[in-house]
Amino acid sequence: MNIKESIETKLQSLQPQFLEVINESHKHNVPKGSESHFKVIIVSDEFQGKMLLARHRMVNKILADELAHSIHALTLNTMTSKEWSDKGGETNNSPPCLGGSSRK
Repeated sequence: MNIKESIETKLQSLQPQFLEVINESHKHNVPKGSESHFKVIIVSDEFQGKMLLARHRMVNKILADELAHSIHALTLNTMTSKEWSDKGGETNNSPPCLGGSSRK
């Protein structure tokens, strides 16, 4: 199982109404085929009544092993089904890569 599949499988524990895991590694200074930079869009009513930080902590706890060993960057969009509906199913773009270790 690759990292993207592992993320998708583990986040099922939040019973998402919508889940998209996007490998954004190609946008960064990493070898071709890398799985190190991800964007996760997850819509779950498990987030109801929780502040953004608490939602991110929930996801980070579930993905603790991947964050410790595989993932360099993780962009999270965590919403309830009502928030998702209110936004029309739209999310923000990930921030641009600043070049990491190759930056001068």
